[in-house]
Amino acid sequence: MRFFSLIRFFGVALFSARLLALSLGPAHAATGGEPAAVVAQVDVGSCLTAAAADDLDKAAPACAAVIDNEKTAKPDLINALIARGALFARHDQIDRAIADDSRALQLDPTSADLFNARGELWLKKGDKPKAVQDFGAALRIDPNHEKAKANHKAMARELERIGAQMAVAGKPSFSCGSARRPVEKAICANHELADLDREVYAANARVLREARNAGEAKALQREQDDFIARRNAGFGRPGYDLKKAMQDRLQRLNGVDGY
Repeated sequence: MRFFSLIRFFGVALFSARLLALSLGPAHAATGGEPAAVVAQVDVGSCLTAAAADDLDKAAPACAAVIDNEKTAKPDLINALIARGALFARHDQIDRAIADDSRALQLDPTSADLFNARGELWLKKGDKPKAVQDFGAALRIDPNHEKAKANHKAMARELERIGAQMAVAGKPSFSCGSARRPVEKAICANHELADLDREVYAANARVLREARNAGEAKALQREQDDFIARRNAGFGRPGYDLKKAMQDRLQRLNGVDGY
């Protein structure tokens, strides 16, 4: 669908350009001027047909012949780049697809469909900031572009979540400024332990919310209190592994051991 919607937009421009070329030829000859040199048309049809058929073996050389020919008309070049880019994307050749889409956008930066398509490719590569940038560019061109709106909204939420996580990264569930126990100071001094502490706290809060009744919630909180007491008493003793104790507690809270 991406391939046909993008090609449809540029097809009109291509048809108009060719119609103008045909009309100018005879008019020039009628004026008595020198006959216009006949310029061989670059065949973009085989590229588009092979790409639409998802035939990578045929499309690759056919599209390259159009794209690499300096005499190729701009509309044909854009169509060939879009077609080959969509084909590369379908075959998970993401970097090559992005390269073709980027070149097409340099030639014509007015296609909301193409900005959205490249944004989805950036997303596949895991480059979320570039994905959001392309979705935003698509919406500036067409504020009603449904796919770009949905993609931009989803990515904005994801980046907000990541930002929130980064803001608390390395911080435990309690204030390090008021930490008094040796185990609390050890947690504050180690980002990995601090993250584990915060995860344990969040997981315990979740199981309390999901408790079926007040009695069950009370029993679950008592387990958490017992874990904290054992942690405080065991830290510093020979053989006590604080990190493992916290990981074991997190696994139990997350259901690995029976909840």
